[in-house]
Amino acid sequence: MPEDSPLFDERPVTGAEKGPRETRGGEACGNDPSGHRARLRKRLLTGGRDALADHEVIELLLMQAVPRRDMKPLARSLIQRFGSLAGVLQADPRTLAAHPGMGEASAAALTIVTVAATRLASQRIGERPVISSWQALIDYLTIDMAHLTVERVRVLYLNTKNMLILDDLVGEGSIDEAAVHPREVIRRALDLGASALIMVHNHPSGSPEPSRADIEITNRIAEAGRLLGVTVHDHVVIAREGHVSLRARGLI
Repeated sequence: MPEDSPLFDERPVTGAEKGPRETRGGEACGNDPSGHRARLRKRLLTGGRDALADHEVIELLLMQAVPRRDMKPLARSLIQRFGSLAGVLQADPRTLAAHPGMGEASAAALTIVTVAATRLASQRIGERPVISSWQALIDYLTIDMAHLTVERVRVLYLNTKNMLILDDLVGEGSIDEAAVHPREVIRRALDLGASALIMVHNHPSGSPEPSRADIEITNRIAEAGRLLGVTVHDHVVIAREGHVSLRARGLI
């Protein structure tokens, strides 16, 4: 049974339990006789971003969903399965919920972190010209796409000041003309009044090295754009091992 089921985190506290659930400094300590949770929270609040190990970050997040269980074994099993802190936080919510010892509440406690981080990063790139805030764009794309298990293709449409008009998901699967139609990409730009665009897609394999198909479709779109006054600034490939800019590689 998942540890965040009502059996564990929604049952009423009986009279026999009320004694040990006294508070110390405003913190409930009956569920944590060793003070482990309190120590984790204190380290987080006073020690900065590097105060906790990756599994402890997961553990502390899980504590918010399951207040009465030792979350350390579950946190370690998640790190082991998904490979890293980022892998856990960016895993598919349904996959997380189905992991032994998890459930919907625990999955939500982890997934909300990536949702918040993605929105924060998205807001940052919306506030300034994309070209002049390139690292913020890469951070946003990495959070949102690096750990996906399917390949997705997106087009970022920009105005004359290189401000983002639309972040458009145009297809899933291998990047070829079956998934991405050059004329449709440029037609969309004209409909939006966009003067430039940036293509983005991810490699679930983990390597960001562009394929021949990546290069060919990019140049087809760039050529179509040149004829109609739409500039293809770049095509960025995102993966767990980093990212590659086709423009920086001289491939556009």
